[in-house]
Amino acid sequence: MSQSGLEPTNDCVRIEPDTLSSASLESFPVENSFHPITSSRINGRMPESCKENVYDGSGKNDSRSPSPLSEESCDRKRRVSLLEYLYIELTRGYWLEHDQARFMERRKRVYAFIHIPIEIEKFITFGFFQCIDVFLFIFTFLPLRFLRAGLKFCYRGCLTSCLSSSGRVLDPAEICDLLKAIVLVSCCLLMNYIDVSMMYHVIRGQTVIKLYIFYNMLDIADKLCASFGQDILDSLFWTATEPRGKRREHFGVIPHLLLAIVYVFFHTLLVLFQANTLNVAFNSHNKALLTIMMSNNFVELKASVFKKFEKNNLFQMSCSDVRERFHLMILLTIVAVRNLTEFSWNMDHFWILIPDIILVMIFEFLVDWVKHAFITKFNEIPSEVYREYTVSIAYDMASSRHDNAFSDHLDVVSRRMGFIPLPLAVLLFRIVVHSVHLKGFFSLFLVFLFYLCLVTFKILNSIVLLGKAHDLIEESKRAAAAKSETKVTPAAQTTSKDDLELLAMPKVSSTELSGDQAVRRTQSLADLATEKEDDELQPSPEGPLDSTAYLRSSSFATNSLLYNSTVSLQSVGLCDSCVEDEREAAPFSTARHRETPSKDKKVEHADVQPLSEVDRFTMVCNRII
Repeated sequence: MSQSGLEPTNDCVRIEPDTLSSASLESFPVENSFHPITSSRINGRMPESCKENVYDGSGKNDSRSPSPLSEESCDRKRRVSLLEYLYIELTRGYWLEHDQARFMERRKRVYAFIHIPIEIEKFITFGFFQCIDVFLFIFTFLPLRFLRAGLKFCYRGCLTSCLSSSGRVLDPAEICDLLKAIVLVSCCLLMNYIDVSMMYHVIRGQTVIKLYIFYNMLDIADKLCASFGQDILDSLFWTATEPRGKRREHFGVIPHLLLAIVYVFFHTLLVLFQANTLNVAFNSHNKALLTIMMSNNFVELKASVFKKFEKNNLFQMSCSDVRERFHLMILLTIVAVRNLTEFSWNMDHFWILIPDIILVMIFEFLVDWVKHAFITKFNEIPSEVYREYTVSIAYDMASSRHDNAFSDHLDVVSRRMGFIPLPLAVLLFRIVVHSVHLKGFFSLFLVFLFYLCLVTFKILNSIVLLGKAHDLIEESKRAAAAKSETKVTPAAQTTSKDDLELLAMPKVSSTELSGDQAVRRTQSLADLATEKEDDELQPSPEGPLDSTAYLRSSSFATNSLLYNSTVSLQSVGLCDSCVEDEREAAPFSTARHRETPSKDKKVEHADVQPLSEVDRFTMVCNRII
């Protein structure tokens, strides 16, 4: 106890103020709330006026025992006036550089938070134009592919029936094109029996709360149908193109085709209800319903921001945001067309709708930015992950253009984004056909020109997307190659026994070494140990420089490898049994360098000399490697 400054006495404890720290004083048990020593200390040191009297435990006040006057004077000096307190509060400072790493990390997070909207918009823009490419494919190239497949089916069908051939008439891709066209035409015919105007007035007669709940229900139902609808279409395509040699494990092509038609028709009705509800919100007088619908986006923040996300989950949510944005654009287009139709295509009313459309899109953008920024912040996901997502969908687009592609680009985007263009295409075709009335040859000519414009835009969009996808893929490959070159391999971090020998040896030209000595540099540990025994028994005359002899004679104190090293090689803890194993294996491993001992000649190990520091160091390095 004397070493720590505390000595036990009869009734109390003697305290040495020079050796006792403030932390120990605070933890020291005292019976009274006031302690003369601790109350008189300032910043861990005792004032000079309080050091004159210290209680020694004898009950007498000697030259160091405290008195009431000294306690009062120390307490009086400890007090701080109000002005002094205000002065301290106004003048006290601090240095942020003492916690530099934490503040730099905070600044990086702020920069990443600001950079997230840019990265997410790059990804959404690339995915948005992919959705446009897929959507335009239905109106431009799918009709042409349908005509080509139909003519080929009629031509080859006649030849097959005449020649009694059992081969497949159409390719799998052509069969899928025929099925898609049949589903589209069937749903367009069924949608002609739906009265859109009556549906609009029924929805408009409901209260605001009912419409708000109804719109949320439609939104959820649309996402569920989109997730399950692609499985229905894929099962239809596989059933129709499955090789005939396999065992039949399906209901047949016709039931699958009817199921696909029912799904697309039902999904189209859901989207039509959504469009009419949004149209009612735009045409309401107080805009209350539109405000409630826009506030629904902030409910999405609560449902997603405070959840744990991995990179794969964030990728799925980002693709879903791409699909939602394109879906909203189609709904707003349908609302604009319906309003212009009711007002006989008066463009003045269109300019009235523009502010509301822009407001809805602004809210959609802001919600996406805030959502992704906080998700990446809370889950510590870097902003560079959106570049990886962009490269992933670029690979999807490039792979769908290969000769041996597994699926069409339309189906690839549908699976990746959760975006099924067939219901939207059916609904848009239904709205446009009933909103635009065509009369005469000139109207048909305008329709043909409009079709050529769509084909031109589709081709231009595909070329730009493929070029961008190629650039993204090449940039990703270059970045991966550069990362692999800069990455240090584990083999480069280790040093072999030969390298240690070369470090310890002076620079000697290859002409000064004989052939036998050049071989010795690559010998094993047992060879070096055996050569050491032979050299000690038969010292050779002066001649060319021997690497092993140099290792024994040279001092490691001046070598750069062990310079300033205070570790003794005798204390490395080398297992003696391992050393004996190495030395026992030495005669067998050096058979090619010296004469093989006779059978009746026994190797004596009793006279083996103890290992030197050089040999122990070499053995340790060999076992570490």
